[in-house]
Amino acid sequence: MNDNLDSLYKRVSWRLMPFLFLCFVAAYLDRVNVGFAKLQMQADLHFSDAVYGAGAGIFFIGYFIFEVPSNLLMTRAGARLWIARIMISWGLLSSALMFTNSVASFYVLRFLLGAAEAGFFPGIILYLTYWYPAHRRARMVAWFMSGVAVAGVVGGPLSGWIMQTFDGANGWRGWQWLLLLEGLPSVLLGVCTLFYLDDGIRAASWLSEADKQTLEREIAADGQSRQHMPLAQLFRSGRVWLLALVYFLCVMGLYGVSFWLPQLIKNSGVKDVLDIGLLSAVPYGVAAVTMVLVARHSDRSGERRWHTAIAALAGALGLVAATLYSDNTVIALAALSLATAGILSTFPVFWSLPTALLGGAAAAAGIAMINSIGNLAGFVAPYLVGAIRDATSSTASGMYLIAASLLAGALLVVGAVRRS
Repeated sequence: MNDNLDSLYKRVSWRLMPFLFLCFVAAYLDRVNVGFAKLQMQADLHFSDAVYGAGAGIFFIGYFIFEVPSNLLMTRAGARLWIARIMISWGLLSSALMFTNSVASFYVLRFLLGAAEAGFFPGIILYLTYWYPAHRRARMVAWFMSGVAVAGVVGGPLSGWIMQTFDGANGWRGWQWLLLLEGLPSVLLGVCTLFYLDDGIRAASWLSEADKQTLEREIAADGQSRQHMPLAQLFRSGRVWLLALVYFLCVMGLYGVSFWLPQLIKNSGVKDVLDIGLLSAVPYGVAAVTMVLVARHSDRSGERRWHTAIAALAGALGLVAATLYSDNTVIALAALSLATAGILSTFPVFWSLPTALLGGAAAAAGIAMINSIGNLAGFVAPYLVGAIRDATSSTASGMYLIAASLLAGALLVVGAVRRS
């Protein structure tokens, strides 16, 4: 029976995960390609590091405001329609960023982009709970979130190539072409979502009735251990707030690296924009492998807290080492690889904690609440690093701050979050 069940879940995974993975690659490219655009945009538009950091981060203010409502609306509209709406609107807005010509337009478009994308990530995390029981979920989240790493592997060289190759074509700068060309795939994938995704097990025409019943029994058995608390109680739950704080501290690391990785590589002595793009693929390539291996081990052992904490500690150590040896390209790149692998490996395992705890409407709102609060670090991290760099002419203090956040997250998840 276990072999048959494993075979069924393998078929489900081959149907769902490659497509969801592609969607997240597109999402993450559109979220952080402003880090590459910065290499030209900042000089063209005369933005300070603080202005760039605020603009990069203001995305997450819109994201924060609309995250919980978006996830609740998905439970009513259905995953297929709502995820398609999210992807099409964010793709159009991401491309529209090419018309940025002032601080105000930069801030407004980044805010609107965050509002448009709100609900995508927590919506997919919720969607996976419709299909997979808890003991299978970390691996699926890892495959999905490896889109972040692959976006780094593909996005770095691609962004550098676009900016170098298209610079000046049609009178547009390379950064404008970058934003245009990397926004369009999200629109196309959004349209495909309408025809490819199913709202859940019962709607899947590619499954037999027996297969549907088997999967539904697995989900029903898994759901018996989850809490179906009222929404008002959810917002008073100390454990939910604690998980949101842990996530915030880890996300500080994610966006500290994502938005500043090209600059950190440039600081090590690499000047050519295409070379920066190619080298930035290395840390993400290491992370793509590491995060899947860590999640697989966590699923097999059933342990979540220490896997999350050790990964966060590795991220902190990598950032400190990269800062200490910032003038040595080889050592800095190795340290940034450790940092990126550690930071990204925290997330698939972390998401096994709240999804094992919450069910029903509480899952939709709780996942979105944890994600939206945590992603406020996407505003705080780039803004603080930019402001510190403006004040000190160095990214060192900013990177130490990000490393300290990861350390605090590691200590908190081990000391305060009990095993589910």
